[in-house]
Amino acid sequence: MRLQQWRLSLLLAFFANCAIGQWLNYPARGTPRTRDGKPNLSAPSPRASRGKPDLSGVWQTELAPPGENDRLLGDVSPFVVPGDDPSTFSKYFWNILADFNPAEAPIRPEAAELFRTTRNNPARCLPLGIPGADILSYAPFKIIQTDGLIVILYEVDNTHRQIYMDGRKLPADPQPTWLGYSVGRWEGDTLVVDTAGFNDKGRLDGFGHPRSEALRIQERFHRRDFGHMDLQLTIEDPKMFLQPITVKARELLIPDSDVLESFCNENEKDRPHMPNQ
Repeated sequence: MRLQQWRLSLLLAFFANCAIGQWLNYPARGTPRTRDGKPNLSAPSPRASRGKPDLSGVWQTELAPPGENDRLLGDVSPFVVPGDDPSTFSKYFWNILADFNPAEAPIRPEAAELFRTTRNNPARCLPLGIPGADILSYAPFKIIQTDGLIVILYEVDNTHRQIYMDGRKLPADPQPTWLGYSVGRWEGDTLVVDTAGFNDKGRLDGFGHPRSEALRIQERFHRRDFGHMDLQLTIEDPKMFLQPITVKARELLIPDSDVLESFCNENEKDRPHMPNQ
């Protein structure tokens, strides 16, 4: 628990330097509304030009229910500030292995040692990456959908991804990157995104579980109605884990809003006081 709280304090120091925010209450064209003018989040899912669901919009991961993170985080009350309560973040954002008994977690011994000894300091302002940015309840992301390309803009880190929908395959020998290379396809009304080509510098979650260049991630996005989308993530990294790991999250639409830029390095004052690791 001590190691987890150390990582938690570093991660929250990182978030404290991010200027998170959205445009507030700017009416978006095409948003279904109730009689009182409020967005109707239970309306049917919108459709794109080819009849597939249109996933466009600003999304944010549903908050964790009270008490769900108590076992993972312990007492986090010293870290709580208005609008930022780490106990409400998705448990999978903190620990991608949250569903496993620690003694039975399917992590390879060398990966467990790397996790124990490596200080992946988020206050150094390196990208959060995926799956973390997909399931961070603290910061939204924006999907922009066209027929041949889907773009995701993450407010955290001011990063973006391109998901190619034109039938291309993943690169056979990619230059390793922070967010990898993504191709997508439709299975019925579910968008399936396969991503590979990651570097080994990022981490899979807030606690710092490591990844290798063999990592592959599959995301399955299913928009159930106008305001709710199911996300299933499967993480496969044979160098770090003994089996694929699948987790689920629920994304909620933030209507009439947007993402803004966020630069961790702006006014950053923590790094001079951090260990040189």
